[in-house]
Amino acid sequence: MSAGLPPNAKTLVGIGDDAAVLATPDGRVVATTDFLLEGRHFRRDWSSAADVGHKAAARSLADCAAMGAEPSALLVALAAPPGLPVSWARELAGGLAAECARAGASVIGGDTARAGSVLLAVTGLGDLGGRKPVLRSGVRPGDVVAVAGPLGHAAAGLALLMAGMNSEPLVREHLRPAPPYDAGPEAAVLGATALIDVSDGLLADLGHVADASGVQIRLASDRLRPERELLAAARKISERTGSPSRPAPTPTPADALAQEWVLTGGEDHSLVATFPPGTRLPPRWRVLGEVGPGHGVLVDDGQPRTGALGWDHFASGR
Repeated sequence: MSAGLPPNAKTLVGIGDDAAVLATPDGRVVATTDFLLEGRHFRRDWSSAADVGHKAAARSLADCAAMGAEPSALLVALAAPPGLPVSWARELAGGLAAECARAGASVIGGDTARAGSVLLAVTGLGDLGGRKPVLRSGVRPGDVVAVAGPLGHAAAGLALLMAGMNSEPLVREHLRPAPPYDAGPEAAVLGATALIDVSDGLLADLGHVADASGVQIRLASDRLRPERELLAAARKISERTGSPSRPAPTPTPADALAQEWVLTGGEDHSLVATFPPGTRLPPRWRVLGEVGPGHGVLVDDGQPRTGALGWDHFASGR
């Protein structure tokens, strides 16, 4: 498989020895790790091996970008059943390599083991390029909140898959999220005071920022309106309640369902940042709200939101 995982200029010693050697011009390394579990994060009847590779890479590479770093490399440990076809593993490697190429990174090593189902443990490494890391704790009242990338697309894609509508365009955004990796270093250069990727849901992830900074983040509902494609997907799902392949859910108005995807849907891995007031933002950064004194995240009307704010890894029944 190493033939399908080419090194890049930052890889001094690649796959083939006991360990790799990576150039770190900054002298500091941003490091993160993530799991991708079959049956929890993907299903092989929904996702191709290449899809799994793209998603596994994106999750860790986006975390590096969310520190303001340029993603450099991945270490990938794969555990799999003994009957897994070699062709599946090769296709997985191709997906990993392709997503790394989008980010300017490469796979520099890893490990393999036997298991009852497919499990990937991915470590991402990044280079700060001489900049300070952008933490969650730097927000101040008066800062503006902005996002680069879509909101709710991956959640909509998952809902469409669960409804049996596998050919809808949004499904691909669940199977292969495409984080804007270069927006992380861009945000750092622009003076971002905090940065996070939307993995658990917009409200949940901004809640982490608000808690770390001791502030209140106030989002404007008119800047969170679902896009036309999300509304169209929500209508299709609402019309297909009572599918014989699953229990009929409680009917939900399409606009409310689409809004829920925007606010609490995760796995888009878009980047959300806070910037000092008056910062001139490039067009891809959409302002969502502002920061004030207090705590938590509020949407427009000043009332705290009830119910789930996003994905909770250890919630009962999840």
